[in-house]
This record gives sequence, structure tokens and C-alpha cells, in this order.
Amino acid sequence: MIRVGIAGAAGYTAGELIRILISHPQVELRYLQSESHRGEPVGRVHRDLIYMNLKFSDLDLTDIDVLFLCMGHGMSAQFLERHPVPASVRIIDLSHDFRLKSNAGDFVYGLPELNRERIRGAWHVANPGCFATAIELGLLPLAKSGLLPAHVSVFGITGATGAGQKPTEETHYSHRAQNLSVYKVFSHQHLAEIREILAGLDEDVQADIAFVPVRGCHARGIMVNAVFASERDLSEIRSMYAACYEGHPFTVMSDEPVYLKQVVNTNYCFVHVEQQDRNVLVTSMIDNLLKGASGQAVQNMNLMFGLEETAGLGLKASYF
Repeated sequence: MIRVGIAGAAGYTAGELIRILISHPQVELRYLQSESHRGEPVGRVHRDLIYMNLKFSDLDLTDIDVLFLCMGHGMSAQFLERHPVPASVRIIDLSHDFRLKSNAGDFVYGLPELNRERIRGAWHVANPGCFATAIELGLLPLAKSGLLPAHVSVFGITGATGAGQKPTEETHYSHRAQNLSVYKVFSHQHLAEIREILAGLDEDVQADIAFVPVRGCHARGIMVNAVFASERDLSEIRSMYAACYEGHPFTVMSDEPVYLKQVVNTNYCFVHVEQQDRNVLVTSMIDNLLKGASGQAVQNMNLMFGLEETAGLGLKASYF
């Protein structure tokens, strides 16, 4: 059994991680750390988990095999400075602290569709961002084939849980319900890792990604639409995508248009490509809390410990 500790266990991503891991056949949850809820029952924060006997506690870093960091951006690096982790403990970080090469150290970027073999041998993994996962999976086959266009327009809409658990004016129900709004236009924090990953696959093209993020009026799920021009026909592009994702269990190509209810509450990314004249549209859909965060983190854990990549991730979509 893999002994697991979670630091920052009171937030949305940690809650999803707990829900996955309590049913994982190879995991024992040892410690759920939360400074603000120390000593409280887990079910007092994650209200659907009232049947669990676990309480939030301090971490014993000598008594676990893997540590998940589920804290806010900038806090993971601070935590590791204050709490040296034994060399025997693997780390999976869900913040952006170690995603970029300039700060990564020995952290491997945890996108399995790109770095599966490196993740298998990694001791430390930086989980990708939610928008980054959806956009990268939409453009990865082009970059791998050296066909990434010089300019790509990207429109993405995300659910309210993408903003985290702490209430803000933009996540307040009266603001979010029946409403749409753009934010961080052309400057979203995930753009740096997206550009770095895609440029690393296709050094000849420095893609100009014009990204417009949108706050949706739903709780969870990301839809990304990437638009670019191409001289290649649709069958060739779809074949390229199918070949890229062959053997990757959680990224699925669809000949039909895709929608959020197909992927919400699952670790899947569904991708659809269509074309009219020279204009190509690639749509990618994920659950921001699962394939965009905690589900992908468990996928990475499975690879790191030599388990089946899909272990514990047979999750059902909330289709109706």
C-alpha cells in the first residue's frame, strides 16, 4: 500500500484528491494536514465525507511514501523550505511553483501524454495547471509534428471552482450565476508553461497564443476552443491527433462535437477537430478539478509507483 500525506487538505483540489484516494486499491491515507482546521473532522470541511473517521492533523513526513501539495500558488515552495521532506518521499505539487524550467529543479512536468516515461522515473512531479492541460492537449499533436501554426487564437471558459475555495467577488453566486466575464486577457498565468512546453516540442515555431479566458456560470469543467489556419485537410489532421494519443487512456478523440457533461467528474480529456476551408477548430474538454488537477495528480502517482495508469480513476461522468 502507498502511504499518502496531503498538505493543504482543506481546499477544493485536496477534497477531490481525498475522494479519489479513499477508493484507490493501493492507497492508505495517513495524514491530511490543514493549519486552519487542525484537529477537526474531515467531514466538517468536505461535507460529503462525514462518514470518514479521519481528522486534519500535522504531517509525519517520515511515515509516508508520497506527499501531495495542495496549497495556493507560492506556498508549496515555502512549505518545502520550512519542512524538509526525506529523500525517500515522493512529491506531487499541484501549485505552479515548479512548473517552469527556471524554478523546476528536479521536478518533472506532469503531463502524462507528453512525459509518461519521465514521470515513471521521477521522484518529484509538478502537476500542470487546469487551463494549461486543456490547451496543451488541444495543441500537442501539432507541436509534436512540427506543424504548430505561428498564431493560434484560444477561447476558454472555466467553472467557478477553478478560482479556488476562498470566496471572492467574482465567485459570489449573485455575480457568477447567469453571467459571463473575461479576465486576464492575453496574460493568464498558465500561458508561460503552455508556451514553454509547446516551444520545447517545436523549436522552429514560437507560437503566438492569443488566449482569452472566461469565467463561466457553472461550477466545474473547462471548454477550450483553439482556432488556427492550416493547408492540411481534416482527415490528415485527425489522423495526426489519433496517432499522438494512441495508448493514452485518458485523452480521447471524438468525431462528433464534445461537451462538458461528457467529462465532468472524470479524468478524461475529450478532443474534437473540425475544419472549414483553411480554418481549423480544436475543442478540448476537461474537468478542471480532475484531469486539470487532482485526477491527473493521481494518474502521475500511479506512474511513479509502477501501478496501472488508470488505477482508482474509473470515475463516472455526471451525464444527467
